[in-house]
Amino acid sequence: MRILVVNKFLYNNGGSETYIFNLFNYSSKQGNEIEYFGMEHQKNIVGNRLNQYIGNMDFKGNVLKKVLYPLKVIYSIEAKMKIRKVIKDFKPDVIHINNFNYQVTPSILYEIKKFNIPVIQTLHDPQLVCPYHRLYNYKKKEICEKCKDGRFSSCILTKCIDDSIFKSMIGAAESYIYRKLNTYEMINYFISPSRFLKGKMIDMNTNINHNKILVLHNFISENDVENHQNKKDYVLYFGRLSIEKGIHRLIEACKRLTEIKFVFAGGGELENDLIGVKNIKFVGFKTGEELKTLISEALFSIYPSEWYENCPMSILESQMYGTPVIGADIGGIPELIDDKIDGYLFKSGDVDDLTDKIISLYKDKDKREEFSLRCKEKVKKFSIDLYYPKLMEIYDKAINELKSKEVF
Repeated sequence: MRILVVNKFLYNNGGSETYIFNLFNYSSKQGNEIEYFGMEHQKNIVGNRLNQYIGNMDFKGNVLKKVLYPLKVIYSIEAKMKIRKVIKDFKPDVIHINNFNYQVTPSILYEIKKFNIPVIQTLHDPQLVCPYHRLYNYKKKEICEKCKDGRFSSCILTKCIDDSIFKSMIGAAESYIYRKLNTYEMINYFISPSRFLKGKMIDMNTNINHNKILVLHNFISENDVENHQNKKDYVLYFGRLSIEKGIHRLIEACKRLTEIKFVFAGGGELENDLIGVKNIKFVGFKTGEELKTLISEALFSIYPSEWYENCPMSILESQMYGTPVIGADIGGIPELIDDKIDGYLFKSGDVDDLTDKIISLYKDKDKREEFSLRCKEKVKKFSIDLYYPKLMEIYDKAINELKSKEVF
């Protein structure tokens, strides 16, 4: 099968790209032909044989001041023209879209439709119902669902996007236009990595057929689920150090638990908040073998988020190495942690509850070992070997449905 993968970034830029590269590297090994379409960038590690990409655009940068930039963010003639060339040359059987708003833009869907090729999109965030893609108000530090039912003017009123009324107006306009035109109905199926996200899309009224949203949890691509016995005396947090991740609450819990050593790995705006907390060791951003060792040797890890997580890979990574997780009961997190079975859930934002759960698991070695064994058994359900055939079933279903329509 020939699969054209669309994503704004064609280099490692976050969790979405990790998902894309792991999945389609695996897919290529199964005999499929893969090409990619997105923005040009010197860091790109994948592409297409025509070298057709759109010019690099940074929605976060100051180039928004350029006269034509706001229009390109909403509708890209360049993207339509170049993806047309790639489609004609590559002749894909299916097109798998990931993150494409504000750079590649949904305008490409109109071009794809001309070729009668099925389109699948993985929902890496709540973009369909939130112009800022986050359902979170950073100024108030709280969950935000004000754009429910397409009330995107709320994005402008609260200056959601980078505290900029200009960017927020562009984001709201993009969401409003494509909702009004029912553009996303041209996507055959949406893959939601959590039941929670699908439910939120329905609850906030995405204006698309709910039967087209299929739940398929993220996967673990590594097969080295090992029996790690060399646990060391520390509790781990790894990930972004930011307010919505609940880091400030976790730091407060650490201050209360002076007898426990905590290790923080990652980066973000709250790095300085770790300074002076004697039982926190900050090791910075880690990847590869260093991160693997940190995770596998920890007694357990903590995921204290205070916003709607989708299907956080950090939890699956931790469980893969037999490291249980204490996670907040928010978003898709409870779908990955079975409370009191292979980890603990605590009330999101509640420092007292978090502290109690940390003390309980830290003092109970038998419980940690019990959780550890169950974690390693559980993550087998999230293997890429199981994910891939389910994805191919979705592709085949979309292809066959289009063919049946052609008959009539």
